[in-house]
Amino acid sequence: MDVKTVTIAPKPIPQTSEFVATVRSLRSTNIQPQVEGFVRQIMVMAGDRVRAGQPLVQIDPDKQQATVTTSQSQRASREADLEFARQQLARAQKLFDAGAVSQAELEQAQTAVKTADAQLAAVNSQIRENQVQLAYYRVTAPADGIIGDIEVRPGDRVTPSTLITTIDAAEGLEAYINVPLERAANLRPGLTVELLDIDGKVIATNPITFIAPRADDATQSILVKATLRTRPPDIRVQQYVRARIVWTNEPAISVPVIAINRLGGQYFVFVAEQGQGGFVAKQKPVTVGDLIGDSYIVRSGVKEGEKVIVSNIQKLQDGVPVKPEA
Repeated sequence: MDVKTVTIAPKPIPQTSEFVATVRSLRSTNIQPQVEGFVRQIMVMAGDRVRAGQPLVQIDPDKQQATVTTSQSQRASREADLEFARQQLARAQKLFDAGAVSQAELEQAQTAVKTADAQLAAVNSQIRENQVQLAYYRVTAPADGIIGDIEVRPGDRVTPSTLITTIDAAEGLEAYINVPLERAANLRPGLTVELLDIDGKVIATNPITFIAPRADDATQSILVKATLRTRPPDIRVQQYVRARIVWTNEPAISVPVIAINRLGGQYFVFVAEQGQGGFVAKQKPVTVGDLIGDSYIVRSGVKEGEKVIVSNIQKLQDGVPVKPEA
């Protein structure tokens, strides 16, 4: 019988497992207001790139602006009081020098100047505080990054505990992968993590940079992180992506799936062996491992150099003469 064969030879075969990973930011900032009020205007959209100091949201400042205006009017009054006190002091000093008033009256005028000066300083301090408070009504970006989902709308009332949005750094992403406990013994820093797109194409390759020392009691898994050296196109923070951990890339023996037979739970292959009158098909039990592509990793049963038959498998029996073709 004419049969096709492949010659067994070890070759580097990546042994992998696929998981679902979550992309997270190393530097993510929650944006919350420092004052209460109603949202008047939202100046950005989700997904926008912003710079530090760029305005994000305007909260209605009218009430605080009125407070600032009132403080400024009080300053004018205090400045007039101080100017009047200084004039009174100058007059008292001349009268004292002429012996027309007592030391106590001079000291009283001096105290009036100090009091008016202190009152003006207090008003100026209050104005600065109110102006700082007024600036808080315009929420700005504390750092460069990308705007996340905006949780408020114009007209909403916000407080210092209200989450407006998040800003994630454009760079510095991590892939979070939960690996089942049965594979925990194989984990080690430096193992390659490949992120895949929906078509299975590798879009990023990075090493494992963190392995949690404790298991998650809810999922019975180990948290693994891989820092992304570059940001893949179209990847968003909090996005789920396919991730593949490459456990080993060492040489291994593999045979095509079409060469494997299974009888009673045992896997077999036919090997073309040289006999006295030519080649014969020899059935051999094998122990198989992971399926990589269209081939099984073979743990035992065949060795390098043997010719495994890959055609007419269903017609073969142990000892049947064959004519192998490469």
